[in-house]
Amino acid sequence: MYSAITHGIVVQVEPFFLAEQSDPRDDRFVWAYRVTIENRSDAVVQLLSRYWHITDGRGRVEEVSGPGVVGEQPELAPGDSYQYTSGCPLPTPSGIMLGRYTMRREGGTLFDVEIPAFSLDLPGVKQVLN
Repeated sequence: MYSAITHGIVVQVEPFFLAEQSDPRDDRFVWAYRVTIENRSDAVVQLLSRYWHITDGRGRVEEVSGPGVVGEQPELAPGDSYQYTSGCPLPTPSGIMLGRYTMRREGGTLFDVEIPAFSLDLPGVKQVLN
């Protein structure tokens, strides 16, 4: 589990490999990731948009942004949490994802919340650090 806290908002990410949706012979490796967002601040916040920076095992970068997550823009009162699952295909057996959510506090103030960097690694493959 990967975790970060920004302005009282905790983001935890748990990635897992989806073997049944992957085809290594065709350079298709698919991961899902479960994200939990917990509001430990003292204000109501709403998740407005997301930004992802995805780097595959060859160093190629893809950037993805858009409104909300999985079609929703959840609002969290203090103490609330929200969880969703999404996925990411890669042409390599490893990669790294990181990003941010743009959120709005009650009253309209916008702020960014860090999504921690997390590793997408094919299970059972020895990792080599450069």
